[in-house]
Amino acid sequence: MLIKILVVEDSATDRLIIKSMLSEYQILTACDGQEALRMLQEHDGINLMILDLNMPRMNGFQVLESLKGDKRYGKLRTIVLTNYDEVDNEIKGLKLGAVDYIRKPIHMESLKARIDVHAALLRAEHELEQQLHESERSKSVLLSHLPGFAYRCNYDRDWTMQYVSAGCYDLTGYPPESLLYNRDLSYNELISPEYHDVLWNEWERVLAAGQPFKYEYEIITAAGEKKWVLEMGQGIYNDAGEVEALEGIVFDISDRKAIEDALKYNYEHDRWTGLHNHDYLVALLEKDAKRKQKAKKALIGINLNMVQVVAANYGFQYAQNLIKKAAEALSQHCTDNCLLFHSRENSFVFYLFDYKDQKELVAFGNVIADTLGSIFITERIGGGIGILEIEQNQSELNVDLQLRRLLIASETSVSMFGRDFEICIYNEELEAIVNREREIVEALSAIAANDDTTDELFLQYQPIMNLRTGSIFGFEALGRLRTGKLGLVSPLEFIPIAEKTKLILPIGEKIIAKALCFLNRLNKLGYNEIGISLNISVIQLLSPNFTNRLFELISEIQVNMKNIYIEITESVFASDYDKINSILEIMRKAGLQIMIDDFGTGYSSLYREQELKADYMKIDKYFIDNLLCADQSKAITGDIISMAHKLGHCTIAEGVEHNIQLQYLQKHNCDKIQGFLISEPLDEDAAIMFLEK
Repeated sequence: MLIKILVVEDSATDRLIIKSMLSEYQILTACDGQEALRMLQEHDGINLMILDLNMPRMNGFQVLESLKGDKRYGKLRTIVLTNYDEVDNEIKGLKLGAVDYIRKPIHMESLKARIDVHAALLRAEHELEQQLHESERSKSVLLSHLPGFAYRCNYDRDWTMQYVSAGCYDLTGYPPESLLYNRDLSYNELISPEYHDVLWNEWERVLAAGQPFKYEYEIITAAGEKKWVLEMGQGIYNDAGEVEALEGIVFDISDRKAIEDALKYNYEHDRWTGLHNHDYLVALLEKDAKRKQKAKKALIGINLNMVQVVAANYGFQYAQNLIKKAAEALSQHCTDNCLLFHSRENSFVFYLFDYKDQKELVAFGNVIADTLGSIFITERIGGGIGILEIEQNQSELNVDLQLRRLLIASETSVSMFGRDFEICIYNEELEAIVNREREIVEALSAIAANDDTTDELFLQYQPIMNLRTGSIFGFEALGRLRTGKLGLVSPLEFIPIAEKTKLILPIGEKIIAKALCFLNRLNKLGYNEIGISLNISVIQLLSPNFTNRLFELISEIQVNMKNIYIEITESVFASDYDKINSILEIMRKAGLQIMIDDFGTGYSSLYREQELKADYMKIDKYFIDNLLCADQSKAITGDIISMAHKLGHCTIAEGVEHNIQLQYLQKHNCDKIQGFLISEPLDEDAAIMFLEK
C-alpha cells in the first residue's frame, strides 16, 4: 500500500528535512493552511497529514475545523506539530480530530518512528478491509505482524480480554491465552499501578464524548521489566447505544520514550556539569510564580567570568575543568529548599525558597565564598556573588528582569572586590543604576533607529592649538547626549553603555557624519587647513565594514582625507594588536592621520610603540596634571615628549589648564596642546566664532 503524506509547515527548511527523512513515502508539501486545503482537494488518497498549528494566513486549528465535518476526509489521520510546552494546544488539536501530536523541536528519528507506527496502522487497516471476508486464520497472521498486539475486551476494571493477538507475547512476555477472560491474570495487573485510575478515567471521558482513546503508560512484563506502551482504541456500541466492548491496539514505544527522555534531559541539563541549565531555571521560576506561594524566594548568582583569564594562560580545557570542580563543590550545598543551576558558561545560580531572612542568605553566601575561595586560591582569581530577593505577591514575574538584576549584583561584586569572593545584595541603589542605564539604552536605541524622539545626540568641538605657530590646528569632536528624562548625560557614562550594547556602531556612524559635515562647513568658510579628530572605539575599528563605510562617508560629504584624524586609545591594542595595526595602516595609506589617545597609560611597550602605525601621540592628562607639582624636575612628561619624537610621532598634550603647564610644554618642545587654557568644548557655531576671533 502506498502511503501518501501531506506535510503542512510554514518553515521551508523543516519541510525539506521532514521530506528527506520520510523519503520512503510519497510526500506532498504545503506552506500554510490554505495551500493544505487546496492540496487535499487536488490530490486523492492522502493518508496522513503532518500539520503545524502555528502558521500565517490560516493556522492548523482552522484547517482542522474545516475538515471536521467533511466526510471526504473521514479516514485522514492528522498529526499536529506543537511546541514543547503547549499542552493546551495538544488537547485542543486532539479534540478537533487529530490522532497524535509531535512536539518541537522535532527529533527526526522520533518523528520517523512515530510515522512508521501510523503507517503500520494504515496498512493494517487497509489489509483488514481487503481481507474482511478471509478466514480467522488469515486475520491472526495479519495481526501477528503488528508492532504490538490487537485486542477486544470488556469495559470493566480488569479490562477482561475477549481476544488478544499473538503479538502480546513479544510485548508482555505472557502468551495471549493467559489473558483471555483473566485465565492467569488480567490485563489490569500488567498495567503499572499508578496508571490504574488514570486509564479508567480517560476511557470514561472519551466514551462519554464519543471520541477515540489514546494514551501512553507503562506496563510491567513477565520478566519484571517496565515498558512504555501507546494504546489506541475505541468503544463498540450495541443497538441501544451502550458500550458492548472496547477494541484497539497496544504498541511498544519504549525506544521512542528513551529518545524523548534523552532529549528532555539534554534540553534541561548542562552537559558538562550535569546541573540543570538556564532554560530549566527560567521555567521553574515562571512555574513557581504562577503558584503564588507565600514562601520567601531568592536567587544567589555566582559570576566566574575571571576564569577566562585562566583559559588564556592554560587553555580552554583547564578552565572547563575548574568550572566542573566548582560545580561539584557547590552541589554539596544543595538541599530540598536550595537548588543549583549552571545558568551560563561561567555562571551558577542558587534558587532558595522558604528561608528565614536576609541574614540567612548572607550567611549562606559567605559559605559559598569560602567554598569557591578554596578552589581558586591557587589560580589567584576571584569572582562575584550577587543576592536578589524576589518580591512576594507579584501577579506576574518578569524572569528576564530578575536574572538581569542578579547579574548586575554579581558583576558589581566583581568590579568592587576583584580577586576576592564578596557578596553584593541587589538594592534600590543598584535598581537606580539599572533604570538609568536602561533609559540611556532606550535613548541611544531611539536615536540609532531615527525614531521621533526628544533625545538628542550632538557634538561639541574642543580646539587644538599648534604651539609653534600659535594657530588653531584643529578640533576634537566630542559626542554629547541629552535625553528627555535624564538631561545631559556624560560621555563617560553613555559611551561605555553604547559599547556594551553594540549601539556604538550606529551611534558612532552618526557622530562621524556630523563631524564630517562640520569639517565641510569649515572648508566652505575658507578654513581649509583645519582638521577634525574622531574618537573611534575598538568595536567600531574591528567591525568588518567600518573602514569601507568611513571612506564612503568621506566621499559623500566631500571632505579632504588629510584633514581627518582617527583617534584611538592606546589600550585598544591589547585586543588584537596586529589586526588593529593593519587597519590603521590601510587608513594611513588612504590619507587619514592616526592619533593615539591616553599615551603612557595603556598598552605601553617600547618595542610595540615603534611598530604603531600612528602620526600623533596624545599625552594623557595625568602627566599634564603632574606639572602642577612644586618640583617639575621630577616630572617625566618631558621624557615622554622626547621619546615620542624619537619614535617619529608628533605630540599633543591633553587637559592643559594653567600657564605653568603651558610654559613647561613649550620648553620641552611639545607640538600641540588642548584644554581649558585654550578653550572649553564648543558648540558648532561657537567653534566657528572662536576661529574668527
